[in-house]
Amino acid sequence: MNSTQPGSTASRPNIVWIFGDQHRAQSLGYAGDPNLSTPHLDRAAREGLYLPAAVSGCPLCCPFRGSLLTGLYPHQAVPGHEDRMPEALPTVGSLMRAGGYDTYYLGKWHLDGFHEREGRAAWHRVPPERRGGFERWEGYENNNAQYDSWIHGGEGDQAFHEKLPGYETDVLTDRFLAYLKARAEERQGGGEGVRPFFAVLSVQPPHDPYVAPEAWSRRHRPGQMQFRPNVPAVPRIRERASRDLAGYHAMIENLDDNFGRIRELLLETGLAENTHIIFFSDHGDMHGSQGQFLKTGPYEEAVRVPFIHVLGRGAYNGTVRGVRDWLINHVDYLPTTLGLAGLPVPEHLPGFDYSPHLLNRADAAPVPDSAYLQLVRPTGHAYSVDRPWRGVVTRDGWKYVCLEGQPLLMFNLKEDPYELCNLAYNTAFSAERSRLQGMLAEWIGKTGDEFVLPKGI
Repeated sequence: MNSTQPGSTASRPNIVWIFGDQHRAQSLGYAGDPNLSTPHLDRAAREGLYLPAAVSGCPLCCPFRGSLLTGLYPHQAVPGHEDRMPEALPTVGSLMRAGGYDTYYLGKWHLDGFHEREGRAAWHRVPPERRGGFERWEGYENNNAQYDSWIHGGEGDQAFHEKLPGYETDVLTDRFLAYLKARAEERQGGGEGVRPFFAVLSVQPPHDPYVAPEAWSRRHRPGQMQFRPNVPAVPRIRERASRDLAGYHAMIENLDDNFGRIRELLLETGLAENTHIIFFSDHGDMHGSQGQFLKTGPYEEAVRVPFIHVLGRGAYNGTVRGVRDWLINHVDYLPTTLGLAGLPVPEHLPGFDYSPHLLNRADAAPVPDSAYLQLVRPTGHAYSVDRPWRGVVTRDGWKYVCLEGQPLLMFNLKEDPYELCNLAYNTAFSAERSRLQGMLAEWIGKTGDEFVLPKGI
């Protein structure tokens, strides 16, 4: 635990989270995807820290977001799609605010329990008491129309609900930049009242429908897509994947451009030298890999997410740079952010604080050797896994996933990164299967989860 006292904020760093929805780790130029160009994210990855092994512990919007904000696993906080985050739980917003930070949340929320069958979630208003304790909150519950996006915030006489005048990622970035400019002006004005800030930008793209501004969409055509080796040569699968990927790549390039706008402003105003930027996603998107689409499955395209950390010009204050194999998970963001801020990490949080590693401190504890994956309650949506599962992924390159009472998947990812050779039922690997099930059982036990594992493994 950092010894800095919560009341002393003068030297504390600013922290920015930027994340999209359904952006898989493989879809970055820096990750080797030949279909798109992401120069701003690639630059940040080169200058900062890049974690290609980062995972989404639950590849589904609401459970991931609940874990992200509370630091708890889905079965402890938000187990399923369209579930409401319990108001009583402390969040990263309330904890950072209590620690003296100016806190701001902008964009997609998806934690108020609104059900789309009751109407359009974009028009649903999240009441102030259910906005996660953020001092400033401007957002929306959910939205699936990038040119018809609505946002609300404030309370009482200051409450507002308005349509965004343009493409969602562009306009939300404009608002985010306005917030950052105001913080820069406060800093330039000086005075004892200036607080560090914790600001979150959450955009829905590249979530489907895969629509991007013309400047980006004209760069991609379905017939030009290069498929991952695990997309089967089945006409209906490749036709849909081609069409979807064209829009998806355009959306990511637009997000990359807006990320570049944010980083440039931070550099121009001098804020960058004391501002941690963390870029990630809530989960991935299958896009035809394994013959599947969208999310909720345990495959790499759904559970691997981008993770980039950069501070200042990439070499500030000895922060770790380069590529590491750390398995940062959704429950780890909150303790890591508190650690970067010099704030105490509540003992009830099950996640790992990576901040000593990010800051290259000598007292850093060994990083976890595995990460816990789960789908607590299936959505029942088409192209989604329709039953609960639990899994574990390890730093030594293994993944093991079970349905209730039976193994489902087991891969040696170092020799089989595209998950083409399922070893879950191969007796030659029974010892490895037993080892991995023991690790999975340990995760289930220490997190207080309930799940029936296979017997006789």
